[in-house]
Amino acid sequence: MRRSLSLTAVLTAAAALVAPGVSSAAPAPVTTVTWVQCPAEVAGRGLECGTLQVPLDYREPGGRKIEVMISRLASANPEKRRGILLTNPGGPSPGLSFPADLKSFGLPQGVLDAYDVIGVDPRGMGHSTPATCDLTQEEQFAGSVPPYAVTPADVRERAVEVREIARKCAASSTAYLLPHNTTANIARDLDRVRAALGEPKASFLGYSYGTYLGAVYTTLFPRTTDRVVIDSNLGAGGWDVEGGRMFGRGVEDTFPDFAKWAAAHPEFGLGSTPGQVRAKYFELAARLDRAPVQGLTGPQFRALTFGRLYGTGDAAFAKMAAEWMALDTNTPPPPDDTPIPPGLENLIAGRYYVVCGDSRWPTSVRTYERNVAVDRVRHPMFGAAAANIYPCAFWADPVEQPVRISDRGPRNVLMVQNERDPATPLAGARTTRRAFGDRAAMLTIDQGGHGAYALGGNKCANDEVTAYLLGGQRPAHDLRCAAEAPAPTPARVPLPTIG
Repeated sequence: MRRSLSLTAVLTAAAALVAPGVSSAAPAPVTTVTWVQCPAEVAGRGLECGTLQVPLDYREPGGRKIEVMISRLASANPEKRRGILLTNPGGPSPGLSFPADLKSFGLPQGVLDAYDVIGVDPRGMGHSTPATCDLTQEEQFAGSVPPYAVTPADVRERAVEVREIARKCAASSTAYLLPHNTTANIARDLDRVRAALGEPKASFLGYSYGTYLGAVYTTLFPRTTDRVVIDSNLGAGGWDVEGGRMFGRGVEDTFPDFAKWAAAHPEFGLGSTPGQVRAKYFELAARLDRAPVQGLTGPQFRALTFGRLYGTGDAAFAKMAAEWMALDTNTPPPPDDTPIPPGLENLIAGRYYVVCGDSRWPTSVRTYERNVAVDRVRHPMFGAAAANIYPCAFWADPVEQPVRISDRGPRNVLMVQNERDPATPLAGARTTRRAFGDRAAMLTIDQGGHGAYALGGNKCANDEVTAYLLGGQRPAHDLRCAAEAPAPTPARVPLPTIG
């Protein structure tokens, strides 16, 4: 049966944290990786895969072990090879296929020659020791970004739902993973991967959530991280309660790009000025709040718009405009070929494990009611979704303090940031930039969308990052790349699945 208008797209609208309590200075034990054929869904993409055992709890390194599966897109040019490039696609999501994805997106051949590009399914996800919350299909489809709270009562209703999700996670067969599936431990796993591959140092390329992972990784392991590129940056606290609220700011920053485009394309009938297009958004949302059209509710429409803003250029904007027009006129929507992510239950459960385990979230429902009321005014397009309550409100306290991003270490971090990003806005990226101090330089780009290097068409940005990965020529100071003709690229980074 065909899904209602873009419900699948809503679900994937994308599929898109010092004083650590555990010492990270001790060298990892020497192990090796045996490369074998990758799992079926990854096979045939030029990758080979291997499995590594890592401690469940790094405070007890000799205790229980779990598995982490990695992939390798090996350099075909040994004379130019300089090391390994660990990668993370964001999410948190599985990353086994990401090296092949990067190649197909346009990662330069020089980078492919210089590095063995390494993908990792983070602990709890994909083919690594998997996490579950035994979620129902409805709970999976509810996604990992909350729905827009149309009324104050919606926050309380959502609280009942997410309290049950938290209870099921705590009662699941993999609950033993809960205290340990954190960004800090995923970073420690990365250093075990580096050691197992026999490399004295590892470079890193991460997007979205992967920027927080990269920031934690190089904070914990400043001596064994080489060239670090983090693209589309979360704030210094990662995806904590304030990081989640940033989605509201991101939509406000990014939507004007679409509004300007739609106003220049009268064939969609969404308005002749950017202001009229913005008004059409609120008109459609209010209409769908009263009665769904083609099965789409107001909160789902807002989530769909949030996800579509991850993409840039004519193709992405035309798709969103056609969907809006279909809702506005109640006519058949354009075909939607957005796939539901494989292993959706594990994706959502594994993401909760990490996001809720990284930091303490407010436990009072009233706090979220107040946040929603504030952000409904401050960021009216999506703020009442971004500030809504997560299962994290009902989670057990973390077993260690979040890692504080540090300025102690080599000047080896290059931050890459679109000036208008719906999920990781520039305001959040600036807090990470400040936390790194002289360790980092930030390259900002006058464009919208989520993801820049190898995912967008800005030559200035692509050339700067490639020069750093190949020659270590990191800009001495923060730089800005001017706008160029927008590349007709959809969002390609795994995004937060939303309901």
